[in-house]
Amino acid sequence: MTPQISPVVDKALQQALVDLSDLALLGKQAHWNIEGSRFRSLHLQLDEIVDYVRTASDDVAERIATLGGAPDARAATIAAQSGLKQFEGGKLSVDAVYAQFEELLMGVSDRIKATLDSVDEEDHLSNDLLIGIAAELEKEAWMLRMAAQRG
Repeated sequence: MTPQISPVVDKALQQALVDLSDLALLGKQAHWNIEGSRFRSLHLQLDEIVDYVRTASDDVAERIATLGGAPDARAATIAAQSGLKQFEGGKLSVDAVYAQFEELLMGVSDRIKATLDSVDEEDHLSNDLLIGIAAELEKEAWMLRMAAQRG
């Protein structure tokens, strides 16, 4: 018997998938375009963040599929549904990216956290997955904040 994903859980997981997928794309965009002092440390830190975010998005997509849903992270879907503020094209300063990417991480975490109560009412396992992702995004934001203060 194929499980039937609830609309509440599907919506929360799908939004997390879209936001995480966009976050990974923005992370690579910043990674390729940052310049300035402390370039190397932020360049490497963004790669670590992107690696985690890609793994998290895969976990979310596989949870959707496990529950009988159809994960959708096509470029058009991400462009239409992402809640993330976009970077400008071109070169980006290291200092600006520290602040902007911290804000992006916290924004995705906050959007996930806003769904937790309703998801938990229907699916504890999906809720647990989302809690772990939100917590890790907050930790990564904190690490960026600490690195930026180190100057």
